[in-house]
This record gives sequence, C-alpha cells and structure tokens, in this order.
Amino acid sequence: MKDNQSGQSLLQLDMQVCFALYSAQLAMSKVYRKHLKELGLTYPQYLVMMVLWEQDQQTVSEIGERLYLDSATLTPLLKRLEKAGLLQRSRSRSDERQVEIRLTPEGQQLRQRAEAVPEAILCASQCDPEELVRLRDELHGLRRRLAADE
Repeated sequence: MKDNQSGQSLLQLDMQVCFALYSAQLAMSKVYRKHLKELGLTYPQYLVMMVLWEQDQQTVSEIGERLYLDSATLTPLLKRLEKAGLLQRSRSRSDERQVEIRLTPEGQQLRQRAEAVPEAILCASQCDPEELVRLRDELHGLRRRLAADE
C-alpha cells in the first residue's frame, strides 16, 4: 500500500524521521567518541561536564533537568566522574535530600582541553556554522513540540 503522494509506503525505513535522527546520532556519537577518548570522557559524561562548566555547583536534579535525565541515570555518571577526580558530590547543608555537585580543580582544567571538541565536530560535519545552528534550533523546536504532546 502506498501512503503518500510520492507513492512510497510510510513504513519504509528511509521515510522515518526517527530513523534519520537515530542514524545521525550514531554517526555523531562515533565522531565524538574519538575526540572524547582523549579527554577520558564518554559522551554522557561530557554533557555533565559542559553543564558544570557553564555553572559550577548544581544539584543532581538541576543537572538532570538540563540534560533531560532522571537521577537513576545520572547518579552512576556522577559517581564515575567523581572517581575520576573531576567533581565532588556532597549533601546540601540546607536540604539533606539534595546532592550538590561541584567541579574539582582537575575538572575545571579539563575545560581547556575540551574547548577543541566543538571545532573538531564542526569540521567533521562538513557543514558551515550557520547550517548547524539552524539544524540545532530545529531539533530543539521538535523536542519541545514532542514534549508538549506527552
């Protein structure tokens, strides 16, 4: 059965936006993996570090909100980063239920080395910066619309 004007079935893999996003994410992860290996970070750990480089000393829940991750997913990442000496976890003095995360000096210094990663990704994408900005903005919009539909 043909489901659209071009005569292609809507169930064809190449017709799926989700597959285009998924396969692009796999390719992007492969490129990131190569550059993050030099930093000793996985991609999810890199995301946590970027959040902390933007604003140090945040709670687990604040980091989770920013990354769209729950604490069950985030806690093991934070523990590994703490074991690597890049951050410290401590209970909040004002609310013992909250765990505060802050960078160590080593975690702060890693930022300098990480500054080369975005440029390397831009080069690997073979896109101009404006094209990537448009794509990023479109994907943020898509995420917001999908989240509103939950």
